[in-house]
Amino acid sequence: MNELTVTPELCIDCAKCERNCPQNAIKVDKGIPLFCMNCSPDKAPCLQACPEGAIESLGGAIVINDEKCIGCGLCQDICPIGAINMDNTGTIHKCDLCINGDQKECVESCPTGALKEDSNELILEKQKKIASELNKIKNVL
Repeated sequence: MNELTVTPELCIDCAKCERNCPQNAIKVDKGIPLFCMNCSPDKAPCLQACPEGAIESLGGAIVINDEKCIGCGLCQDICPIGAINMDNTGTIHKCDLCINGDQKECVESCPTGALKEDSNELILEKQKKIASELNKIKNVL
């Protein structure tokens, strides 16, 4: 499964990702695209809070089963980054990594490459580089 990543310093606050998201699940706030990070199931607060079991882990994404969702808003309230939104009809929207095969319009429409789809291998490589740099800093201090 691939993961959606953001490089905030490349964002020019054009909000094309927000306008083009098929799930209506990205909000740009002060030049930073905010979207669900699709936490691991054991750490996803929305999944744990849902009283109807309408939030599930599916193929590496945390998804909302609209048929089970009662629109209570607990998931929206508990999301630590504000990436779950409810519309006027009580329908919940969040990034599901376009798990239904939708093209990632947010990535395609980003003119600067601030939003990217990275494979797990690339993400692990980046994490290793960050850890290495942190160790260098610790050794200097």
